[in-house]
Amino acid sequence: MSGNKFCVLFVCTGNICRSPTAEAIFRKLATDAGMAVAVTADSAGTHGYHVGEPPDPRAQKAAAKRGYDLSALRARKFEPADFHKLKLMMSYARRFADEEVPDPYYGGPQGFERVLDMLEDAARGLLESLRKGPGP
Repeated sequence: MSGNKFCVLFVCTGNICRSPTAEAIFRKLATDAGMAVAVTADSAGTHGYHVGEPPDPRAQKAAAKRGYDLSALRARKFEPADFHKLKLMMSYARRFADEEVPDPYYGGPQGFERVLDMLEDAARGLLESLRKGPGP
């Protein structure tokens, strides 16, 4: 990486399942890769249903089993100031062909595990893309 500073914002509907999970995964991967100083990560929701609330307890529990701490995160709504270059998270995935990360909110524990699998894969791809530097 060539001294660039990257800001990454993960967005889902309510900011209590998918986007805070993506944020926590990405922060840990960036830290483990020695890139924590070069990368800032945050998350937000497209709707303000849960503003100020912590991530869903099921998301926190599933993430904690894999070493990700979501406990300090609080839901917020996406704001116009957040708007920059947009790209779907799953476009960075290597093992999954899905375009979207499914919302696990109304399902069982297996949904949260699948979200973690998908986001770990895509976060690794995103981090590798940032290492290579800005591109098209």
